[in-house]
Amino acid sequence: MNYERETRFEYTPQNFSLARMTRLLRAIKNPHKRIKTVHVAGTKGKGSTCAMLGAMLANCDMLVGVYSSPHLRTVRERIHVNGEMISDTDFAACMADVAAAAAKPRVGVPNYFEALTATAFLHFANAGVDLALIETGLGGRLDATNVIAPQVVGITSISLDHQAQLGRTLSKIAREKAGIMKLAVPAVSAPQRPEVKQVLREVAEEVGAPLSFTGEDVEFSYRFEASRGLGRHTRLSLTTPTSRFEHLHVPLLGEHQAINCGLALAIIDALKSRGFTIDDQRAMDGLANVKIAGRMEIINESPKILVDVAHNAASIHALMRAIGQNVIADSMVVIFGCQKHKDIPGMVRGIQLGADKIIFTRTNSPRSADPHDLAAEYMEQCGRVGQVTESLDEAMDIARRAVTREDLICITGSFYLIAEAKRKHSGQPALV
Repeated sequence: MNYERETRFEYTPQNFSLARMTRLLRAIKNPHKRIKTVHVAGTKGKGSTCAMLGAMLANCDMLVGVYSSPHLRTVRERIHVNGEMISDTDFAACMADVAAAAAKPRVGVPNYFEALTATAFLHFANAGVDLALIETGLGGRLDATNVIAPQVVGITSISLDHQAQLGRTLSKIAREKAGIMKLAVPAVSAPQRPEVKQVLREVAEEVGAPLSFTGEDVEFSYRFEASRGLGRHTRLSLTTPTSRFEHLHVPLLGEHQAINCGLALAIIDALKSRGFTIDDQRAMDGLANVKIAGRMEIINESPKILVDVAHNAASIHALMRAIGQNVIADSMVVIFGCQKHKDIPGMVRGIQLGADKIIFTRTNSPRSADPHDLAAEYMEQCGRVGQVTESLDEAMDIARRAVTREDLICITGSFYLIAEAKRKHSGQPALV
């Protein structure tokens, strides 16, 4: 079963079975035990954190695997080694091995994410990576990735998302995310809200994991600035007993990316304490070239079209702040579509902070929220009227007629919507 496309599912040990995952991996000779890993959980920022961390480590002559989710165009995007997506041939071969293992007696049929996770572990083991950066998919405690024995655990910013599965409060969600902490394995967290911080500290103490927070236990600060050479950007400083990063240019736009970058640097420092040799200057050189599809990405210049995969309320708020700080435009038209299980009131409240005009549309997902419902929620929350369309094509036609060359069109709310926008702009066929 593919829970990423299901409208309703139970977050239980039966549906998310670490025992089944363990049997599956044992049947393919435990590839996860043949690689060293960093495990990253959190609500937002996992992909950006791992991308920046991977670029820094790869520039230090390490072979680095990255397993992330979801994908924009092809499922193979989820599995990279030193920036290179797994090939069709290797993906097919690894998936065939996983399928053969699943067919063995008493292994059990894996769900979609479990099969992909096993495929990633097998590919990284076959490639002989020095380190694999593994993102959780949903939560942490019951996530299929939570079978590894990581060198370091990273926790990105935690906010409300997947409440039906993980819990209705930040504290409950944080406890699920903290389920990846392990005995004596250093854990590093981005700054968190007080109730989240309390839960993370409680779990760290329960399992015996040394826990530190950037901006508290790790000296960390950032500032927004503008210069002729770099334009508007963010710089950060982070200092530990073994590392000193001063006035470092963050390659991705937005203060939230400075927070993600700070976490990546703190993980670098924790890896040093585990015996990894990492040159700070080479790491910084690698960081400078990081680019991530679908994060504050300009896909067209005339009119200017920006896409971002902000898919919960906290991410939408961060996006609106980042656009205000970094993008010069007379006005902004937002095209928005999201999944029906999301915090829609919180997301539309965030959008109205930056949008001069909003167009609601559908995503190409079975879980897509009805755009009429989105518009009704927008009116209730913000007292403003938004336009409703049944497709991205229709929304784009309206947006293009509404803007001038000095304006911005922003498309956001869902990975599915961003994937469709990028595909239409590139003219490439859809993949799976």
